[in-house]
Amino acid sequence: MQEDIHPTEFKVSQAARIQALGQHPRLLWFTGLSGSGKSTLANGVEFALHQQGFHTYLLDGDNIRTGLNKDLTFSDSDRVENIRRIGEVSRLMLDAGLIVLSAFISPFISDRGIIKNLVGPENFLEVFVDCPLEVCEQRDVKGLYQKARKGLIKDFTGIGSPYEAPLNPFMVIKTAEDRLEDSIKNIVQAIQPKINR
Repeated sequence: MQEDIHPTEFKVSQAARIQALGQHPRLLWFTGLSGSGKSTLANGVEFALHQQGFHTYLLDGDNIRTGLNKDLTFSDSDRVENIRRIGEVSRLMLDAGLIVLSAFISPFISDRGIIKNLVGPENFLEVFVDCPLEVCEQRDVKGLYQKARKGLIKDFTGIGSPYEAPLNPFMVIKTAEDRLEDSIKNIVQAIQPKINR
């Protein structure tokens, strides 16, 4: 029962962790179609930040679905729950003082809005990885679009289920046009004022 839950007040605060780590925690949320380059970008940005001495953690869709969220399907309701859980994990990591990078399709504006409210608008940096569907299909490194076109995967984002592009993202990265190295550099430069203490 909810009334029997009494959260513990910890002696070490987020402010103390921020002081110890020497950085401002932020959630960098990469969103876009499957195959748009979210994981590749997030991986590159995390590596660049790590090299600069920042304390980071990368949450990625496929990795999370093999552990924490392996009980969830790809139905609309389970997708909502998938993102809700990621939001809660991200919030804990922000409390730990980390810079969190999150690479999930997260197709619905409303779900991303819930995460933004959960972690605080000032902590939520949405990066729209904008790549045309036809380019994502050409890449299709996991063979998912092919399966979706054959009807083997139902409700696949971009084919059987919609993707709602962000209305006002922190950044837009066009992976079909821009070089990966340039995109990583641009993201790192843009977030520096947000994470530096």
